[in-house]
Amino acid sequence: MDASGTGEEQLAGSSAFPDGSLALHAESRERLSYKFQRLREKLRAAIASGELSGRLPGERKLARKFRVNAKTLSKALTDLAAEGLLDRSIGRGTFVKGTDAPSMSPTAEKWLIICEPQQANSAVVQRLLSANPEAQCVTGMPPQRPSFLNSFKAAVIFSGDATEAFIRDLVVRNVAVVVAGREPSTYSTHAVLIDRSHGAAIVARDLMLAGHRRIAVMEAHGSTELTSAIRQTARRYAPDAAIEAIFDGEVPAAIRQETTAVICDSSDAADRVRKSLEELQLEVPRHVSLAIIGSGDAECQCSGYVVSSEQFCQAIIEILRDNTAKRPVTLLLSGQSIDCGTIGPTESMIYSSTQSRSIHDEDQRMCVAQAFRGV
Repeated sequence: MDASGTGEEQLAGSSAFPDGSLALHAESRERLSYKFQRLREKLRAAIASGELSGRLPGERKLARKFRVNAKTLSKALTDLAAEGLLDRSIGRGTFVKGTDAPSMSPTAEKWLIICEPQQANSAVVQRLLSANPEAQCVTGMPPQRPSFLNSFKAAVIFSGDATEAFIRDLVVRNVAVVVAGREPSTYSTHAVLIDRSHGAAIVARDLMLAGHRRIAVMEAHGSTELTSAIRQTARRYAPDAAIEAIFDGEVPAAIRQETTAVICDSSDAADRVRKSLEELQLEVPRHVSLAIIGSGDAECQCSGYVVSSEQFCQAIIEILRDNTAKRPVTLLLSGQSIDCGTIGPTESMIYSSTQSRSIHDEDQRMCVAQAFRGV
């Protein structure tokens, strides 16, 4: 054989594969892939024309109708369900979306709420639990057993730890998914967002014009939307400003870096930051300015750009209870600017680099004392 032939051709004609079985296997794979794609498009056309509507026949009957095996048919139906054309649910069957699928009362549907541990007691999550007694809140990644996931009709995801594969699994199981507080990344998911770009243009601009050049941003783990929006604002109003993302427990470290303002993504996060500042014997805004760009309650005592937790929660509920939506829905919520006196100009702040060094020195003294006791 000519040495210029491909590796597969050489193997197919070699003594190891005297009958050319490798080439036949490759050809079989190509034929199978083409057959699957053609079936999927046939099903899509049948749905568009109305030939398939309401509840679909059983997979075996449908496989005979299209003259394919049941495994290929099931794979094609799963793909169309992931695209949002079909509803598939164990025990109910497969339905063309928006037609004759039996609907349950909203209050009878079981919701899965996935959030981070510090979000479990937030006003939004508590309102969702109150709105639906059947809702279940899970912190971190929930169990991925089919028996667990199949018991839910909807999932509200606050946590950034939810993987794309997990979200796809929910969609394929006909679970309505609402991503809360961040942009949806993949598949047929709904989303409820706060217009943080507009909020950053207001709050961060005011802080920078007041002289703040070291700003810490606290938002949910896995989310970078707020930090990115503030950095975008900084490029316009204060190119020399340093914007640093922080998490719970990192406030003291930020203060040692001479941070003069902290912006949070919710009133709950702002409360945790305020508590950390109090432990450091720092006052707001006398020593550090504090603001929020996110959700909060009427009793929120922090300046910023706020969407009420009631408004945020109601937007999620409206999506979950709207059975007519055939495509993913994204709601962008506008907030309102509030002034609670927690933002001040740097000129009026008595917090200085000298105080920052004193905090650092105190930490060093504690470390030395602990080491001495250990010896």
